[in-house]
Amino acid sequence: MRLHHVILVFSLAFFSAGGLAFAQQKPADTLTGRVMCGYQGWFAAPGDGMGIGWGHYTFTQEGSCTIDLWPDVRELGQDELFESPLKMADGKPATVFSSANAKTVRRHFDWMRSHGIDGVFLQRFGAALKPEKHRAFNGRVLENVRAASAGTGRSWAVMYDLSGLKRGEIESVVMQDWKRLRNQRRVIEDPHYLRFGGRPVVAVWGIGFNDGRDYSLEECAGLLRFLRDNPEFGGVTVMAGVPFGWRTLERDAINDPQLHETLKLAGIVSPWAVGRYGSPKDAERQIRQVQAEDAAWCKAQGKGYLPVIFPGFSWKNMMTFRKQEATFNAIPRLGGRFLWSQAIERIRLGADMLYVAMFDEMDEGTAIFKCADEVPAGDNVFVTHDGLPSDHYLWLTGEIGRVLRGEKPVTTEPPTR
Repeated sequence: MRLHHVILVFSLAFFSAGGLAFAQQKPADTLTGRVMCGYQGWFAAPGDGMGIGWGHYTFTQEGSCTIDLWPDVRELGQDELFESPLKMADGKPATVFSSANAKTVRRHFDWMRSHGIDGVFLQRFGAALKPEKHRAFNGRVLENVRAASAGTGRSWAVMYDLSGLKRGEIESVVMQDWKRLRNQRRVIEDPHYLRFGGRPVVAVWGIGFNDGRDYSLEECAGLLRFLRDNPEFGGVTVMAGVPFGWRTLERDAINDPQLHETLKLAGIVSPWAVGRYGSPKDAERQIRQVQAEDAAWCKAQGKGYLPVIFPGFSWKNMMTFRKQEATFNAIPRLGGRFLWSQAIERIRLGADMLYVAMFDEMDEGTAIFKCADEVPAGDNVFVTHDGLPSDHYLWLTGEIGRVLRGEKPVTTEPPTR
């Protein structure tokens, strides 16, 4: 049930004031005490000036799409909206946004500031850097994020996702891209670019998974050495995105001790938890099994440890498009209890930094940004907020940050607004 209008006005005033305080903070020089989000920034639309059509909405002639959450676009201006082929219940076109629009990305960062979210890891998929148009799109989004970060006092860092790369392409695609970002865009000279251990952070996601990736651990190690040690393009702290079972070399991890040797080249280890558990009790149980020893390994090696938490999961529409079966709303959000239970268990066990996956991931139903309860009509099914305010998960993520920093007490139950 939505809160009374007067309470909403009070809350907005409170968080706006808090947002100004966050905006005035010094640029981030550490991950400690911070809650960061993954920022996909991959949504494109015809007419956004980038020439790649629908990106990650995948609207079809049959009137379907591949996202399981629908964005709340009520705050967006007409210059930010794009009519999709879908229709709302009243017959009007269902509208969406493009990540290429600087105004929209700035709006997303304003939402982060208002709720006290510290910043983002900007996803940069290696496979999407090969086509010229997609590389240009990624460049536009990066500049949008950079400007929005400066305007709101949020931190940001590049995260390379290696998914889909072929053998040899880590060097030919990812390393070459980083050279361009250093030489042409000079990203690490940005005062709001995230640092850890006195060095700029670059995340590399997809190291050591056992899902048949074509590139090797040796190539991953070469990339980490390049980012850490290259006299011209190195000098960064690498955050390694690894499988949940990375330490024991089980479950989703490759059973190869070379993974541990590779991770010794990183400065931060961040195990991927999305989809690894499906209820608060299961999350708490599995976190208790791994947190202490994961963190101990990292401490012994002089590494930071960045746990991942997520609000829920659903990719029914994407799997239907691929003609595969999937359970709708496979991991329910439970009004935020699922997200909260993970965060609190991590904090109780000593986590001093957290990564929320994701800010804007509508494809897999993990987005925490403003999503709608009023969704398009038709055959698609969409996860909703069940009548909660559309910024509920933004607000809850901000509350998690306050608990992480000791500004609010640890509580088993989520707070109420």
